[in-house]
Amino acid sequence: MSSLTLTFNDNMLGIHTPLLPGGSLGVCYLETYCRAGSTHRDWGQTAMMYEAETLCLSDDGSRLRLRHRVCDGTVVEHEITAGTDEVNFRLTARNPTDKPTEAVWAQPCIRIGRFAGSCDCCGKMDHLGKCFIFLGGELTRLPTHDWATQGLYTPGQTWCPEHVCREDVNPRPLSPLVPSNGLIGCFSGDESLVLATAWEPYQELFAGVITCIHSDFRFGPLAPGESRDIHGKIYIVPSDIPALLKRYEADFPTHRR
Repeated sequence: MSSLTLTFNDNMLGIHTPLLPGGSLGVCYLETYCRAGSTHRDWGQTAMMYEAETLCLSDDGSRLRLRHRVCDGTVVEHEITAGTDEVNFRLTARNPTDKPTEAVWAQPCIRIGRFAGSCDCCGKMDHLGKCFIFLGGELTRLPTHDWATQGLYTPGQTWCPEHVCREDVNPRPLSPLVPSNGLIGCFSGDESLVLATAWEPYQELFAGVITCIHSDFRFGPLAPGESRDIHGKIYIVPSDIPALLKRYEADFPTHRR
């Protein structure tokens, strides 16, 4: 498999390889930083403005460094590296202020329409049948049973893990089902490849309306002077779910239930 390369422009992370449909994949990085108490609140009161600074993008596209300054004073340093079949994210969030941070979690938004053989039309959910989470330890394609349809905004679907308050997630329909791990993924249109993502610590899993999937990460609230490390991965691998799970469990051992 060819090595992946990265580009970055206007908060859109590009992941490139000839094996991808169209040769590339887009990630809105980051869609936003978020306050707690978000499940039943207008999104404008949850989303937080931030300034992004590109510190370094290597000539070969293998390494990207960013700095985000969130409106509450939170500073997040990002180191993103591309490998043969994965993109690795190492982040450090810190609070240099004298007050606890309002920012608690954040959203990397992976646009999967072209990868899934669908379209990138807002509001369309054509990609759902290619997407999956794990329930009871088993791969479960979307839409799952007990698909939620009521939320402050529709459509879409949010899954809240056991360790996160159900009042602190995306204000889309909230599934009653609890995922058995923090991995969410999608099969390619011809099902020869799988794209999957996970973060630690993670806040929620989400299938969205811009033909996107999320494993959103949690890092706060941070006390004055406190910092926290965050780790994420995007895998682009052959369609071998047992091999993907073995790799994910090695990369994120704390996600085992």
